[in-house]
Amino acid sequence: MKNINMKSIISGLMAFSMLLFFSCEFEDQVDPNNPNLQQYNEDATVNELNNIVVGMESGMRNGLALYVTSTGTIARELYLFNADPRNTEDLLGKNGGQLDNNVFYLNGPYNGSYTNVKNANILLNALDNTEFVSDQEKAGYRGFANTVIALQELRVLNMLDENGIRIDVADPDDLGPFVSKEAALAHIADLLNTANTQLGNAGSTFPFDLSTGFDGFDTPATFTQFNRALAARVAIYREEWGSVAGLLTDSFFDPSGDLTVGPKHSFSTASGDQLNGLFKIPGNNGDMIVVHDRFIENAEAGDLRIARKMTERENAASQDGLNGEYETALYPSPTSPIDIIRNEELVLISAEAKLQNGDIPGAIADLDIIRDYAGLDPYSGAETENAVTDELLKQRQYSLWCEGHAMVDLRRYGRLNANNLPIDRAGDQVFSEFPVPLTEND
Repeated sequence: MKNINMKSIISGLMAFSMLLFFSCEFEDQVDPNNPNLQQYNEDATVNELNNIVVGMESGMRNGLALYVTSTGTIARELYLFNADPRNTEDLLGKNGGQLDNNVFYLNGPYNGSYTNVKNANILLNALDNTEFVSDQEKAGYRGFANTVIALQELRVLNMLDENGIRIDVADPDDLGPFVSKEAALAHIADLLNTANTQLGNAGSTFPFDLSTGFDGFDTPATFTQFNRALAARVAIYREEWGSVAGLLTDSFFDPSGDLTVGPKHSFSTASGDQLNGLFKIPGNNGDMIVVHDRFIENAEAGDLRIARKMTERENAASQDGLNGEYETALYPSPTSPIDIIRNEELVLISAEAKLQNGDIPGAIADLDIIRDYAGLDPYSGAETENAVTDELLKQRQYSLWCEGHAMVDLRRYGRLNANNLPIDRAGDQVFSEFPVPLTEND
């Protein structure tokens, strides 16, 4: 078996990304930073199992900022101006260059995701070899673990796309092959469905605590709503339009409710914890996320999302022949939470499914919810599939700006190319996917 990323990840992973959330405490029975894997393979205690859960929730954040900025750069929704020139060279294909297959913007999200998949597999294995928790409690752990695996694998697939991903990684000495995009999406959907069944058998409470980011989604019943929301996202990626309405019904979708509701990644200044990597000091000149001008130029007058998410710089930013007058204001502090999925996205998912099912008036009604929240008048354009598709993608790009969706959405609709996106420097390119990491190649 070749020594691929997964192997090297696993050899050092037993720190478990145990970054303690400020709302969690551990007893002294186990050192989460230096655990012995054997103790998890044989009769793991509730405390030991819960340590892994904490590490998994923490690990969901690893590589997230790089995923958002690298995919966002390719999709021309932002630029990351800092000391590393590869953010404005590689990701934009400067002078005909290609994406590197052994570099931080690929390896960070890839390694972060698969490290957490391994954490989940350790938890699942421990559950098979312990008698300290009941079958009902095991169902809760398993439903949580399989939901996290699905989310992490989807992030990798969103980057690699037609290159596919590995889905059989439970045994680091006998890893399964890369499978196609279609097979990977089917597997992710099946994982979410399996987790949904497990959560249904988990009783009314979890035997573990989650961070404050999961307030309102921290019981088997409410975590199931999160699971079904992710399943709805996967369904539109698979173009399983007929299944979306039912999945949304079982999620926390509420077209008349608060569009900001949803589980979030939480951050803190506590020792060992992480800060929000997408927060940037306002007006900074050395490290900034700059809004691509197209979002300012194409915005409708009065769109509140510009003021909510972006702010004009006192001095325009410039680097490597690229310029921008606005910067991110999406996160007001380094401990601001980051949405995993929220009701606003679910309304957009509902609109897309209705559009694809031929219900154009229903799609417009959903889009008007988004427009109203953005301070805009109801949609008044043509009620045709093409026109409403344009409107859908525009609303998704503004509502989900700098959240890792633009590259995927443009690609799904055949618009991730130089014909549909601006080329700001002669010789730049638009990439459709990231390469397979070097250490994964034969």
